[in-house]
Amino acid sequence: MRGKVITAREAAALVKDGDVLALHGAGGGNVEPDLLIKTLGERYLETKTPRNLTIFHVSGLGDRKTTGLAYLAHQGLVKRVIGGHYGMAPLMAKLVLEDKIEGYNLPQGVMSQWLREVAGGRPGLITAVGLGTFVDPRLQGGKLNKRCSEALVEVHELGGREWLFYRAFPINVAFIRGSTADEKGNISLELEPAWLDTLPLAMAAHNSGGLVIAQVKRLVKGGTIPAKQVKVPGGLVNKIVVYPDQWQTVAGEYNPAF
Repeated sequence: MRGKVITAREAAALVKDGDVLALHGAGGGNVEPDLLIKTLGERYLETKTPRNLTIFHVSGLGDRKTTGLAYLAHQGLVKRVIGGHYGMAPLMAKLVLEDKIEGYNLPQGVMSQWLREVAGGRPGLITAVGLGTFVDPRLQGGKLNKRCSEALVEVHELGGREWLFYRAFPINVAFIRGSTADEKGNISLELEPAWLDTLPLAMAAHNSGGLVIAQVKRLVKGGTIPAKQVKVPGGLVNKIVVYPDQWQTVAGEYNPAF
């Protein structure tokens, strides 16, 4: 069991300079691997490593104050953020608005579907979503400030019409969250308010050759979790961090209504 189970500090040490770090969650603490994110931020403040990360997040992360992306809102730690929205993370948004880091804003649904393309080893996502909006590269291409130089979105013509192509890139490390993990790394989410992109994100990172690190509330023996409750198979999970004080949301430890 010890092979996969590590501490949060050990998990933070697995993130290297220049990595693409994908974070799961949906704001307000929903399925957010908050201990992993917080510990990584603390590691940077203590050691000034890792540096120049690209942060990828489909939904907003945080409580609009000091959690979620706020833990990582440090110039030097982060080079680029690609996010579905920044409303839950004003401190990270401030770095973008002040041109201290690169900031990209892509449609949340596109980013969710994009994970499936990366997981499948395909070159990217082709969709009409974003045509004629600021995501269209003929306008802003999703770029939020002048530091952004790389084009993440392209226009292509297929079948007599225009499409946007959201180019794939590998994910080096993914932080995900579950409720329970067994000794083989199988993850269930019975205490979480939603599943969101837990599985696609794990698949995208794994199939990119990256690491999948799962934060969970509890650890059980292999064979304890019913097969139908496993949302992320253990073969996709490299490391597990057990956090008994994990809350369901920032509003409370557990609410069955969620």
